[in-house]
Amino acid sequence: MFRPAEDESETAADPAESDGCSLPSALPSSAARAVDAAELHRGRSLLITFRAPTSGAYGRAFWLAYISLMLLMVAVSLMYRYADFITFLGGGELELGAVVGVGMIGSLAMRLAQGVGIDRYGPRQIWLGSTALFVVSMLGHLLVSRPNGIEIFVLQALYRTSVAGVFGAVFTFVIQQVPVSRMAEAVGMIGTASFVGMLIGPLIGDVISSGGAGGLATRTELDLLFLVAAGLGSASVVAAWFATSREVRPPPRRHVPIAPLLRRYRPGVLLAIGVVTGIALGMPATFLRTFAAELSINRLAPYFTVYAVTAIAARLATRRLTERLGIRGAILIGMSLLVVGVVSYLAVATESQLLLPALFTGAGQAILYPAVVAGGSAAFPARYRGVGTTLMLATIDLGTLSGAPLIGGIVHFGRMIGLPGYPMMFVCIAALLIVSTVFYAGTGRSADAGRAESEKSPNPAVVLKGAPVEATSSA
Repeated sequence: MFRPAEDESETAADPAESDGCSLPSALPSSAARAVDAAELHRGRSLLITFRAPTSGAYGRAFWLAYISLMLLMVAVSLMYRYADFITFLGGGELELGAVVGVGMIGSLAMRLAQGVGIDRYGPRQIWLGSTALFVVSMLGHLLVSRPNGIEIFVLQALYRTSVAGVFGAVFTFVIQQVPVSRMAEAVGMIGTASFVGMLIGPLIGDVISSGGAGGLATRTELDLLFLVAAGLGSASVVAAWFATSREVRPPPRRHVPIAPLLRRYRPGVLLAIGVVTGIALGMPATFLRTFAAELSINRLAPYFTVYAVTAIAARLATRRLTERLGIRGAILIGMSLLVVGVVSYLAVATESQLLLPALFTGAGQAILYPAVVAGGSAAFPARYRGVGTTLMLATIDLGTLSGAPLIGGIVHFGRMIGLPGYPMMFVCIAALLIVSTVFYAGTGRSADAGRAESEKSPNPAVVLKGAPVEATSSA
């Protein structure tokens, strides 16, 4: 990891702050070097530490992690029919938004705590514990009988917290295997497991909850959804156990409060982009079911099939987009696709027309999500990358937290004043995305101008225990 030379005395005085990696006198050329290019400063000498060599980004551990995440996402995708559960209990969009929004508070509150836990204890403990918590939250729904009782809010908080923990641990786990220049690629590739799960889950959900008279799900169908989700979560625990079986626990180190870390390493405007991303990407998972029901569309599988296939194809085709265009370029492309996707909902009247927003939104998420997460995480040094990753995921959660009640409120109160609820909501969300994209593009230009000016000077000298070595930066 790069550290400014001016901090060298601090590093020497506090070995607990180091990565716990010894520096051999001669490093093999094949060693995997975890270089934090974001910490390069013009005209300064730097001290580098290296991670132990890894077996490669796409080895045994990666594919077991992929299977674990895919199984969990099949289970999560069954919850795209959660609106049916709220409707069965007697609630509507307002109650749905409130339940999901309050549930996200638990996820948001746990994000930074999970990040510290990942950095102190390793991804394995957080990953396994979070997946087990997911199983408990699914089984707990079998006892819920009210749309506004305390139990449904608690279970939603447990559910959202568990999913947050899994994603934070998985992303950190794969990020640790690659250099900074390939972090977005690593997040993007493991993220395709989510889309595979999204492809399978709704198909299972449509089979289980076919919608009887009037298209309403029965209690037996809804309970079966939760039971199947719990079973898939249990299988995910097993895969995660083997994926992380060879993980080396981080060495003991002094606990560093989060606040100083956030003051020193801050992703800046990417935090706001993360919030807006959460609002836009959280909308289909929560409100697509009620929107489709308003149009007498009962099947969700065609939408999520197109969404997932498009996202997988886009993710594979653009997996190194950030290396060519940078984080800013990838984010602008992803945000633009989301704008088109949200606006295209206005043209939907049939099931086949619902595939158009699925196409654009799936492509937008495939490009935007890993760029936002990797861009924010790269602002932190390697030893705090768990905090950096979970911080960016927390901003996306904050978007879902604020977006769910906001969207539900727009639809509910829009109808009360005689306006079409869903069209008005789509216009509002599209406007928010457009304003955010323009703002980010402007701030990005200023940052790029400053970066271009700094690049006119020679590359910074980099030293490893006094011996100069060549530094490369992919920023």
